[in-house]
Amino acid sequence: MRFWKLVWKLEWGLAAIGAGSMLFAMMMVTVISVAGRYFLQADLIPGAYNIIERVLFPLLVFWALPIAHREGLFPRLEIVADSQPPRRRAALMAFALAVEIAVYAVFLWFVARFVWVGIEQNRTMQIGTSFLPVWPIMAMMPLAFGLMLLEMLRLFWRDVRIVLGVEDPAREGVAR
Repeated sequence: MRFWKLVWKLEWGLAAIGAGSMLFAMMMVTVISVAGRYFLQADLIPGAYNIIERVLFPLLVFWALPIAHREGLFPRLEIVADSQPPRRRAALMAFALAVEIAVYAVFLWFVARFVWVGIEQNRTMQIGTSFLPVWPIMAMMPLAFGLMLLEMLRLFWRDVRIVLGVEDPAREGVAR
């Protein structure tokens, strides 16, 4: 349980502090850029659009993904499962999670390969007139999908234990 609390704190920190600060930075870059153009007729932040598009927005999304998945903000097909008895519901959820785990594992594999190739090739992005390395932003993609996969595996294990009668279905909603 200590491991999961640590993972959940990491997810919360990425979402609250990381994604929150990226959202604030996006607002500030936009306001400063627009104010400079309209009031001073000058571009106060060269490459502001590129900064938002290639740095701030991707970090915001990938830092918020794991906690959004854990909190159940992703679309889920639970209508049929919710009307079933607890063990059958757990079996349906385990099956759905097994499919989801398989899809995200393949996705994580290809994302990790993409990121590795980007690091090996030293990919850069243009911000204003400068070229900056893109690997620090790209490295957040496998981190986000890895954290989501960990949560899916935890839920799958819980559902399998309910199906096998090892865990009480009444505890099911506690950590979901």
